[in-house]
Amino acid sequence: MGVYADYVVPRLIAFSMRSKEATRIRRTVVPAARGRVLEIGIGSGLNLPFYGEDVSAVIGLDPSRQLLAMTERSGRGDAAPFAVDLTYGSAEDMPFEDRSFDTVLTTWTLCSIAEAGRALAEIRRVLRPDGALIFVEHGRSPDLGVRRWQERINPIWTTLSGGCNLNRDIAALIRDAGFAIDRLEVGYLVKGPKIATYHYEGRARPA
Repeated sequence: MGVYADYVVPRLIAFSMRSKEATRIRRTVVPAARGRVLEIGIGSGLNLPFYGEDVSAVIGLDPSRQLLAMTERSGRGDAAPFAVDLTYGSAEDMPFEDRSFDTVLTTWTLCSIAEAGRALAEIRRVLRPDGALIFVEHGRSPDLGVRRWQERINPIWTTLSGGCNLNRDIAALIRDAGFAIDRLEVGYLVKGPKIATYHYEGRARPA
């Protein structure tokens, strides 16, 4: 995919995530983060304005240098009342020590990580025993008709969207990686096609 996957697609995704619905979700989910935070797929830094006063630092990990550059140019990190460190790298092989984060945040990220199970195992490794994984993701619908369309379209969708998958069972992936889910809300977003708007939002801890 070359430049298209590494530059054009991330910019389109970042643009779409500025929608009013996405902003409402960020405003609800992100403030739950505490302490030293690892944000997986920080992208262009759209979550940074929504972190609360209990955050001491945010380390943003992303495999796209272009999106990290967008974060730097936006000034969102400079405006934050906590330290922001941007790190280029893969969620499947993180350059962080064991049990070094109080919170890990993922927002619309697990759909596009090639080895999501491996990334979640890494998240569990770097979380402190009393830490929390906070997530909001889109994925597999429980409705048979919608799910059939997700399966049909997913191969083309994944190719055109730079790796995004429509049909991942996010809750199952999280549990299979050794987490206990303390809170989970699921359902379709108000706007958008059902194949892409079934959402999982919740909080999990290392089991």
